[in-house]
Amino acid sequence: MIKNKPDTLVVNEIYLSIQGESTHTGRPCVFVRLTYCNIRCSYCDSTAAFEEGTEMTIAEILKRVGEYDCRLVEVTGGEPLFQENCPILLRKLCAAGYEVLLETGGTIPIDRIDPGVTRIVDLKCPSSGMAKKNLWENMGFLRPADEVKFVIGTREDYEWAKEAIRRYDLTAKAGVLMSVVFGKLEPVRLCEWILADRLKVRFQLQAHKYIWSPEAKGV
Repeated sequence: MIKNKPDTLVVNEIYLSIQGESTHTGRPCVFVRLTYCNIRCSYCDSTAAFEEGTEMTIAEILKRVGEYDCRLVEVTGGEPLFQENCPILLRKLCAAGYEVLLETGGTIPIDRIDPGVTRIVDLKCPSSGMAKKNLWENMGFLRPADEVKFVIGTREDYEWAKEAIRRYDLTAKAGVLMSVVFGKLEPVRLCEWILADRLKVRFQLQAHKYIWSPEAKGV
């Protein structure tokens, strides 16, 4: 855990884009990407956020967000909760009237998060190399407005995700999302598996990677 200076965070980037994932796909959204991550997934697409960033006060972050005139805001990373002051930013965004999403890898407790925040918990499947880091206690903190995401790269990942859904009764607790590791598993294959098993999940593509280059930053 990174202990921040009072009322500050280290920010990798803040930008306006189209939300590419979750049940909010397609909506304009301001992304606040925080620096640092405590895990190293094999397919990570935001490695620049591991170290690159600028220290900003939370007031400066709120000012930048406000300049975009957009009411949907996602705080992401890296792993945003790896910074001690992230819950403060989330609380202040909620207090300012924003619709707030948090994308977290699920390796850090989510129980301290403002109840107004939609928490998107990205459980790590075996092909990520980080499945052992999942903090399963978080499944007990889920609310109906939250979402659990599985990024599937192999059939093993899919079977593993199915078992996690069954064991923790996830579809009864929150929305459940499944997507593919971009460029590794064909989307049609995952769709076929979901349909064959009649899973009560939402298939999703990373829409932003089809709109812009997968390597593009700030979009």
